[in-house]
Amino acid sequence: MRSGNFTEDFKRDAVAQITERGYPVAEVSQRLGVSPHSLYAWKKKFSKPSGGDEDQAAEIRRLKKELARVTEERDILKKANRVFRQGCKVRYAFVAEHRHQFTVRAMCRCLRIRPSGFYAWLKNPLSKRAREDARQTELLSKAWKESGRVYGYRKLHDDLLDQGETSCANRIARLARMAGIKAQIGYKRRPGSYGGKPSVVVDNTLARQFDVDAPDRAWVTDITYIRTEEGFAYLAVVIDLFSRRVIGWSLQSRQTTDVVLQALLMAVWRRRPKSSVLVHSDQGSQFTSMDWAAFLKHHKLEHSMSRRGNCHDNAVAESFFNLLKRERIRRRTYRTRDEARQDVFDYIEMFYNPRRKHVRNGMLSPVEFERQQEM
Repeated sequence: MRSGNFTEDFKRDAVAQITERGYPVAEVSQRLGVSPHSLYAWKKKFSKPSGGDEDQAAEIRRLKKELARVTEERDILKKANRVFRQGCKVRYAFVAEHRHQFTVRAMCRCLRIRPSGFYAWLKNPLSKRAREDARQTELLSKAWKESGRVYGYRKLHDDLLDQGETSCANRIARLARMAGIKAQIGYKRRPGSYGGKPSVVVDNTLARQFDVDAPDRAWVTDITYIRTEEGFAYLAVVIDLFSRRVIGWSLQSRQTTDVVLQALLMAVWRRRPKSSVLVHSDQGSQFTSMDWAAFLKHHKLEHSMSRRGNCHDNAVAESFFNLLKRERIRRRTYRTRDEARQDVFDYIEMFYNPRRKHVRNGMLSPVEFERQQEM
């Protein structure tokens, strides 16, 4: 996909992964499929601060650092409430247990113990099993954080197997439970209800045949909403059924035909299908518009449509939205639509497509699954 085909918002989000989230340029280039040259050009264009804002930026960095320190100390004091009246060894054990969560010096400062004493206590010999538990717990914690804290012990066990570990699933479950590691799924939504008489606008050609044997044979698309303090934001996605990869998406402030057209346009740009592709959607007004039909005809795409009120006909798109909201959106509060868009970018482009394991893909991410099928 040529850099000229990316939207300005996409370029800003890509730059934000480097300047704000700390990803290396090479890693962002690999995950997004964008050349490092383009990323450096975007970074120069969008992240160059003006000379008059340097002092203000420095002050903001100082305040953020101070806020992070105060917040960390507050969280330490909350967790260590029952430890203050205990002996030094108990407080040392607390520090050792929470090293994956807080810095050692901050905990020692709050618990009024010396870091040197803690490190001396750590040198006491532990049993071979205890040392192995501690080592694997660190691996579990790292894998859990890299997943965005959405993996349970089964996927974490598979991660450790990929790293050459030989522990059984029960042992991983025990270590995860002791370390407080579990899948964070956010709040649950109330189930919806469906009604109305069935009608057919376009034939349901897909007919729930969600397993295809090659990429760019069948895509599914849908639209959902995200709450922000600024108002609703509407997200449209296009998913390739072969690997469950999100190949196109768009987020806008209005639920218009343009939001779904932009998502489909990104999919066409990215995949450049050589033959006709079946595009399946529900009967939303965006997918029954003249603009939508004209776009499909112009790009030689075949339309398939769910029956009215039957969400199971588009189960793959519904499943992705459920994952997105359970693993990310319902665990956060967005102040603005732009903040929501940046987080959606991070989830789709930096985690879901290149990293998130799928049982259907043999515990491979969509990108890795496609890569292995090409070999």
